[in-house]
Amino acid sequence: MLKYKIMTPELQKRLDDLIGQYKVMLFMKGSPDMPMCGFSAQIVEILIDQGIYFESFDIYSDEEVRQGLKEYKDWPTYPQLYINGELIGGLDIIQEMLEAGELEDLKKDVWMDK
Repeated sequence: MLKYKIMTPELQKRLDDLIGQYKVMLFMKGSPDMPMCGFSAQIVEILIDQGIYFESFDIYSDEEVRQGLKEYKDWPTYPQLYINGELIGGLDIIQEMLEAGELEDLKKDVWMDK
């Protein structure tokens, strides 16, 4: 397994580009249609139920991205949700925001389904 202890400028730019490509970007295990872990499945379900349009990246498809993201914002676990280029957090944070009604505020800043 590859280990990245130092963020290279090339990897930093690649991650910046991936994260900045969409308003809402979810880095997850698998895809929305076929999540590869329960946490990824749950966060996808929350986003869809809330009508939040998102794009995703399967971290299993690219080991460099998978390992680099852990260092990028010092967040070692997946899924990772970014909105407008900012790390919001993982499933636990999204669940807390949902329970507190804070996802409604985020929805004003992002694309929503119909």
